Amino acid sequence: MPTSRTPLFVRLPRHQAAALDRLADATGRHKQHLVSELLADRLTSGAGPVSVGRVEVTNTPDVRTDEVLTLEEAAALLKVPADAVRSRAEEGDLPGRRFGKEWRFARMAVLRWLADGDTQKRRRTPPTE
Repeated sequence: MPTSRTPLFVRLPRHQAAALDRLADATGRHKQHLVSELLADRLTSGAGPVSVGRVEVTNTPDVRTDEVLTLEEAAALLKVPADAVRSRAEEGDLPGRRFGKEWRFARMAVLRWLADGDTQKRRRTPPTE
């Protein structure tokens, strides 16, 4: 992210502002970073259509952010097959821990991984010479 910043003040519909608050809470990331990342691909000159991943954040007040998930629960959260979650976890791409033959995932870590997108993979790749 650039070191020079310009203040930007916008008025969002109430439901969008609330959704941004929930996304920031669920992922543990600053709203400024979330908005910047969501806009970055859209505002780059010459960029074609870009898909932006989503994290589903519900209005349910009793959602626990420190919850431990099973493999199946993590798959349901990500809305993908359990085999895909297991494969990513075994590769070390998705944060999780194996207990014997079972996997456990921290909900916040999974949501943070999802929000970070490809940046996690870029950080792990050692520099080439």
